[in-house]
Amino acid sequence: MLEELNCNIVFTIPVFGGIGVSESVVVTWIIMAVMVLLSIIFVRNLRVENPGRKQIVLESVIGGVQDFFVGVMGAENKRYIPYLITVALYLGVSNIISLFGFKPPTKDLNVTAALAIMSMFLIEYSGIHKNGFKHWVKHFAEPVPIVAPILVLEILIRPLSLCMRLFGNILGSFVIMELLKLIIPVLVPVPFSFYFDIFDGLLQAYVFVFLTALFMNEEQE
Repeated sequence: MLEELNCNIVFTIPVFGGIGVSESVVVTWIIMAVMVLLSIIFVRNLRVENPGRKQIVLESVIGGVQDFFVGVMGAENKRYIPYLITVALYLGVSNIISLFGFKPPTKDLNVTAALAIMSMFLIEYSGIHKNGFKHWVKHFAEPVPIVAPILVLEILIRPLSLCMRLFGNILGSFVIMELLKLIIPVLVPVPFSFYFDIFDGLLQAYVFVFLTALFMNEEQE
């Protein structure tokens, strides 16, 4: 079990004294390759007139997701929606990839921390882009200057909460499923897999991007 939790080094790149490439990075590369391939397949032969059934379904799904984020953040923040959709797709696939025999990259704290840090920069950038750098600096002293340290600390608390929530839930689900596979027959863990591998995995992807969108709204006020 402990071996399953370790971030195993798959191979080493022989530069700068050797850069170890972990299993979570390799699985992420696989996810990226599959998603790019599927994107190419899905966008082939798109037509403005007389679209096919595949195109109609694809446009409906993308349009529905965009409308959801517009409802959360407002139409003025449509520029950030592609990033949020990309993160949601990556997290959704990463969290359920154990169904295909891979270890979820999101059970690696380095992966969830990197995603949270990217979201942190996007959250702060969105506030600066909308209200200007001067307003962004001044809001740390509102309503009174004494709260400035707390508001500065909040910049770090947000990504930390995103990181640890995602990491903890995925790691916990992974550990529970591994224990079930060890102590009970093969077919018994299947119903649990629907919850821990699918429902909880997709739920955590939703929660991550939804909270990122909410934090962006707060930062722009």
